[in-house]
Amino acid sequence: MTKSDIGGISSPEQAAPTTAGKVSRRSFLATAAAGAALSMPAVRRAAAADEKVLYVNTWGGAWEEAAKEALFTPFTRDTGIEIRTVAPVSFAKLAAQVRTGVYEFDVTTLGVAELGRANQAKLIAAPDKAILDPAKLWPGAVVLDGVASHAFGNVLAYRNEKFPAPGLQSWADFWDVQKFPGSRCLQRYAGRVIPIALLADGVAPDKLFPLDLDRAFKALDRIKPHIRVWWSQGPQSQQLLRDGEVDAIGMWNTQVQRLVEAKAPITVSWNQAVVDVAYWAVARGTPRAENAWRFVNYAVQPEPLAQFAVKNDYGPMNPEAFKYIPEDKAKQLPTWPANFKNSIVLDPAKMLPQIDEFSKRFDQWIAS
Repeated sequence: MTKSDIGGISSPEQAAPTTAGKVSRRSFLATAAAGAALSMPAVRRAAAADEKVLYVNTWGGAWEEAAKEALFTPFTRDTGIEIRTVAPVSFAKLAAQVRTGVYEFDVTTLGVAELGRANQAKLIAAPDKAILDPAKLWPGAVVLDGVASHAFGNVLAYRNEKFPAPGLQSWADFWDVQKFPGSRCLQRYAGRVIPIALLADGVAPDKLFPLDLDRAFKALDRIKPHIRVWWSQGPQSQQLLRDGEVDAIGMWNTQVQRLVEAKAPITVSWNQAVVDVAYWAVARGTPRAENAWRFVNYAVQPEPLAQFAVKNDYGPMNPEAFKYIPEDKAKQLPTWPANFKNSIVLDPAKMLPQIDEFSKRFDQWIAS
């Protein structure tokens, strides 16, 4: 996966890049142009005539299988609109097709950083209120023309034999290597690590944005000598904690849940979890916009969203979805009220002005 890809925000089963999806304008345009040229023979030749077809950009693999079972197949059954998938998710392809007018897919899934960039670059369409009316959804469902679907949490987890009860209760405890000695591990991803560093340094969650980058990097300087591994892929983080290679780690709830289910000797803290949200977005100018918005509206309804979310240990963003999730399972998800109330949700609009700056600075810092 390259930096032009979405980088795991929408799907924690994917590898994440070093930065929050940062792409230089020159390399972005070059990649987009090349991608468009390579895909031309395979793209839709009679797009306007595809009245009963919709092309959805997915992560492939287990993510796509879950989406097919919970979302795509039921949607087709109910509407007669066939869904064909295009994988993997790629921001560069989204940009290329909007600029060329040749569409390989109509709907995609975007994370926090990419949603902000896509909205700023006018790559995605505003909701068709005749089909999907934001006023009829839950508060905050539509952000920068993206429609919130599901979330995953970046949680603090640790091995019980190293930190017996009460263990680590916050990111400040994670940073306190004098009181809680042991090896640490964090994701090599600026968009999550920088907010975590500020929380560890005592910044109140409601004062987190705009990010105080100088303060964040001073905090990162303190923890850096104690970081044994900067993980880059979800399964890697799971293996590191499971095998005892690290004592405490910041990792995705989707990965740590597998250790919990395997009864590994670990504890998970939802306090100050940093929550990423995945958004459905419709490519601006697609000739299948009506079908696209019908699908997005369907995908965020309580029952299908619940079915999709639980297959991946995501938290549904539609609160009504919890009516369709068993309580014992719901309690393990990031948007369950007891978990969500002490979490920090990354906001695309608030992060966008600083993304380029903190991504570049983090790359330089991690390499130093």
